[in-house]
Amino acid sequence: MEETFVPFRGIKNDLRGRLMCYKQDWTGGFKAGFRILAPTTYIFFASAIPVISFGEQLERDTEGVLTAVQTLASTALCGIIHSIIGGQPLLILGVAEPTVIMYTFMFNFAKERADLGRNLFIAWSGWVCVWTALLLLILSILGACSIINRFTRVAGELFGLLIAMLFMQQAIKGLVEEFRIPERENPKLVQFIPSWRFANGMFALVLSFGLLYTGLKSRKARSWRYGTGWLRSVIADYGVPLLVVVWTGVSYIPSGDVPKGIPRRLFSPNPWSPGAYENWTVIKDMLNVPIVYIIGAFIPATMIAVLYYFDHSVASQLAQQKEFNLRKPSSYHYDLLLLGFLTLLCGLIGIPPSNGVIPQSPMHTKSLATLKHQLLRNRLVATARKSMRKNASLGQMYGNMQEAYQQMQTPLIYQQSAAQGLKELKESTIQAASCTGNLNAPVDETLFDIEKEIDDLLPVEVKEQRLSNLLQAIMVGGCVAAMPFLKMIPTSVLWGYFAFMAIESLPGNQFWERILLLFTAPSRRYKVLEKYHATFVETVPFKTIAIFTIFQTTYLLICFGLTWVPIAGVMFPLMIMLLVPARQYILPKFFKAVHLQDLDAAEYEEAPALPFNLAAETQMGAGASYAEDAEILDEVITRSRGEFRHTNSSKITSSTSTPANDPLSMQSPRVRQSPRLSELRGERSPRIRGLPSPKTGESKLSNLGKSPQN
Repeated sequence: MEETFVPFRGIKNDLRGRLMCYKQDWTGGFKAGFRILAPTTYIFFASAIPVISFGEQLERDTEGVLTAVQTLASTALCGIIHSIIGGQPLLILGVAEPTVIMYTFMFNFAKERADLGRNLFIAWSGWVCVWTALLLLILSILGACSIINRFTRVAGELFGLLIAMLFMQQAIKGLVEEFRIPERENPKLVQFIPSWRFANGMFALVLSFGLLYTGLKSRKARSWRYGTGWLRSVIADYGVPLLVVVWTGVSYIPSGDVPKGIPRRLFSPNPWSPGAYENWTVIKDMLNVPIVYIIGAFIPATMIAVLYYFDHSVASQLAQQKEFNLRKPSSYHYDLLLLGFLTLLCGLIGIPPSNGVIPQSPMHTKSLATLKHQLLRNRLVATARKSMRKNASLGQMYGNMQEAYQQMQTPLIYQQSAAQGLKELKESTIQAASCTGNLNAPVDETLFDIEKEIDDLLPVEVKEQRLSNLLQAIMVGGCVAAMPFLKMIPTSVLWGYFAFMAIESLPGNQFWERILLLFTAPSRRYKVLEKYHATFVETVPFKTIAIFTIFQTTYLLICFGLTWVPIAGVMFPLMIMLLVPARQYILPKFFKAVHLQDLDAAEYEEAPALPFNLAAETQMGAGASYAEDAEILDEVITRSRGEFRHTNSSKITSSTSTPANDPLSMQSPRVRQSPRLSELRGERSPRIRGLPSPKTGESKLSNLGKSPQN
């Protein structure tokens, strides 16, 4: 993204870039066929269930003025509009918990004032949305999103982990509430006597942990040893939504033996119930709000605008991290402009606004990475089998697969080029072919195992399109009409799903991986180098890693503690934003520049990226291959610069063939070992010299204000 503060220039650049690929955004989704339903269903549940829960929370906190009907309507309306005319289609919009907190605060403020009261709360919140929209429009026009270039991983990943903690906190609080009497309920009812409350709580634990455990297992179904390939794929793609239905069915098993109300289920009025649609005509009441409160609405609007600016931009940034290898341009400025109009629209029809949400947005991108991997894999498998039937050599078959891969890239002038291509063939495969005495001899599956080796050739890519976002938003809207069926879901199943989302967002978070590294026994740290890992593990001393992680953890706990403060809690994004000057001016005084660049490089500090196959095979050492799991990135520690290492892999690639008469061709593949592997094992062997460092080690001058355009 070009860093510019010239009015309207950022919006103009975003529109120009996205309009050129708008047609392909739709055709790419439709060409995926029915497979697009897998990421659509996955992200639909990840979006709808939290929104329903937040709606139930709003219903309690606003005494029924706002309910799940309004939160679902907002999420669906904003999601549909954004998927059609928005800039970045990977970004998922929804009503988030900070919005719930702000609306609760505003309701309590309005309720205590006679000239506002409960009746004018929605009208007054409409004025808050008007001011918020105005501030967002000003920020987008002035290019405020250019500051996102200065958000490093220390800020983005800390925010992502904070959101995961808030989701887990919500799950824990919900389970604790299952043992208590809900507010505004008659404590004399039979289901609220101590023995039945305890039974309800224990049953809630079974349902929530059952969904959590089975959900996590189902996401890894593709790596199971049992079942056919199509069955494992179906379980991995649709397992979690099906499990919500399964555990809802389990909750009805003891229905004849327990009082009504055990287990507790979702509560929300139907959209056609009396009074459920009064807020849709709130615009006629907005002029009845006293002028002093119209002006005073600017104060909460400022807080919400800052919150939305940060939340929306960071959600978009996490959805298009560099390890995803996205090829289409970003759209920070235009998306913020559209968010301003959506906030205005929501305020005028009396529903809480939606904005970009975490972890749903990066989860959406990861699910589309799995989809693209499946589509590419199917095409390459068919190409390889066709080449074998034509008695092609290993080199000819690889060339045919490379050509098929390039044909699926739809190269366009406005996209970043697909420089990575397929990865190189494994050296062991080339050596096995050379053992036959003729590299031009026909290849068969004894030399090239199609089912196993094609996964090693594919880089990480994402199916960038708009269809999945549109479909999931429409499905969320359908939940409004399906409210009678949604009220059959136990609340404990929701808490299990909240915990599932929190855990599901952790893979790929470098901050989380460093926390785990701190708790790894010194005698076992060498095993980190034998798996996929970031280059900082080898280039940065462990003491520096520990100090940096402890600083980040302390800051995270401060931000988390701030969320417990009643109204100041919604301003925790300001604490995250303070990390920008802290990273730029304070941290360099305590950490070496080279170490900071390895641990936490800003976009404007990063070295030019190598082509993916060159980076993967030259910079990373032994050839990296992605784990065969439900998510392409689940078992990979992801980096903004795409830096992975797999030190002990025998899958070493080679760009040159080995002559048939070379005696070395009969030997097993060599395994390159990390310079620090023997050191961490406690061996006395000296550090290996002469191996190229993954980083140049040279300090770079900041190119602040000169970031290359996406």
